[in-house]
Amino acid sequence: MDKVVSNATPLIYLTKANQLSLLQSMVNQVFIPEAVYREVVVEGKRLGEKDAYRVERAISQGWMIVQGIKIIYPVEITIHPGEVEVISLAREKGIETVLMDDAKARAASEMAGLRPIGTLWLILKAVKNHLINFDQFLSTLEDILQSGFYLKEEVYLKAVRKARELSGD
Repeated sequence: MDKVVSNATPLIYLTKANQLSLLQSMVNQVFIPEAVYREVVVEGKRLGEKDAYRVERAISQGWMIVQGIKIIYPVEITIHPGEVEVISLAREKGIETVLMDDAKARAASEMAGLRPIGTLWLILKAVKNHLINFDQFLSTLEDILQSGFYLKEEVYLKAVRKARELSGD
């Protein structure tokens, strides 16, 4: 993938699982709106979260870019302001893919003509691309779940089966 606009949650969970490098290896440029920067880096540092510094490092390395938005895109579903900014920035920059996990935000992004992908999609794609193996997938999934990521049991089982199939294990 060339470019995505990311919401806070995938950045937080990938970083907590020590897998932000997966995102870097799969996407050339990750754009984040200012609201996401404030949520992940500014608020994260205030709370003493180590992942805030890792995201800040990705920004200083230049593959993650903080970008202000000019116009708020009108969404028909009530979602978090950061998610509205993700959709607005993607529309403004002509970037088709948005990285977000919240179901309502994903629905709103689809209604805006965008293609939402999530954290789980990203780590499954990493298995498919042989960036991580099945055991690393399980470890990453366990790390993000331990950090508070929520998955329904049937989605978890389906993801594990898919990862096993993709890895050939």
